[in-house]
Amino acid sequence: MAKQIRNLSIFILILAAMMLNQPIMAKSDIEMSLNCKSALLMEASTGTIIYEKNAHDKLEPASVTKIMTMLIVMEALDSGKITLEDKVVISQKASKMIGTCLLLEEGEVRTVKDLITGIAVESANDASVAIAEYLSGSEEEFVKLMNKRAAELGMADTNFVNSHGLHAEGHVASAHDIAIMSRELIQHEKIFDYISIYMTKVTVGKKNNVIRELANKNKMVKFYDDVDGIKTGFTDNAMYCISATAKRNDLRFISVIMGAPSTGSRNNDARKLLDYGFANYSTYVVGKKGEAIKKIEISKGNKINANAVLEKNASVLIKKGEEKLIEKKIIIPDKVAAPLSKGDKLGEIIILKNGESLVSIPVVIDEDIGRAGFFNNINKAIRYWLSD
Repeated sequence: MAKQIRNLSIFILILAAMMLNQPIMAKSDIEMSLNCKSALLMEASTGTIIYEKNAHDKLEPASVTKIMTMLIVMEALDSGKITLEDKVVISQKASKMIGTCLLLEEGEVRTVKDLITGIAVESANDASVAIAEYLSGSEEEFVKLMNKRAAELGMADTNFVNSHGLHAEGHVASAHDIAIMSRELIQHEKIFDYISIYMTKVTVGKKNNVIRELANKNKMVKFYDDVDGIKTGFTDNAMYCISATAKRNDLRFISVIMGAPSTGSRNNDARKLLDYGFANYSTYVVGKKGEAIKKIEISKGNKINANAVLEKNASVLIKKGEEKLIEKKIIIPDKVAAPLSKGDKLGEIIILKNGESLVSIPVVIDEDIGRAGFFNNINKAIRYWLSD
């Protein structure tokens, strides 16, 4: 009996030791159990991918397609090609669109602003076709532009067939590519004037006498703290999809879900990803575009000095608790020679963690500096002698 008790005791000790050596499942791992075909979580400022599930699977994106449509519209607005007040005549093709629509009539006139609102809030297919025709002459030509822009952004898993996302053979994208175009879209800050709206009204109809009350298809805009976009989608083939973005302080994430079985499941999975990001990560902000880093002495120039500034907004994504491991190394000369053109690189800021380089951020001059002329040199000489 004593031998049996001893053996049992040894067995229990071995079992306990084995259990102690098993990895403990973190709460975040449990939260990453998602009920969808594919998913991805991206930090927006750096493009860092935090989590992915089948992220390169080519799936139907449904109305999430409209992110690219809105991106091309915003780029056209920023370039001055179109304005928000431009008037668009609704074509027969646009008026006959099915699915979610503003119910636009052939021949009625709507502004670009009306159509963007319809796309962003109502996910209106007729508005998508109308804006596509206005920008490119036809939806087919606009789709070529969509695919060209996708290629420029490195969206290798994507092929667009239409501007709205209704089922079409060969119309596919991946969670990875949707995150890329979402990140590009939200660089245009004015888009938040539309994608963050929860409820609004628009006037439609040839006689301009029909008031449509619109509620954003992206309910997360209202029911999840800090979500301010971007786009949902659904077809029988695509199932429920979303690209959602949320910002807290200086940290913004993009959460993409594709092929979820229901609206609730889709939104719940998108929320899980966002919660995971905010719970586990933070950003080390280096500075904003144009922020002065150092005053540089200019030799042989028509100015004595100029500012070295950040070329772009700069931040580094880190896990919470790593802040003390970050250091910043500024490599900029004290003196440079003219001539210089605005935007010329002067040096860089290197961000390191535990001594290892994470990112290099260019520092540039903030203005044009010409060579010193005769009177500049006289003025410098007088200043030099007076300084004594």
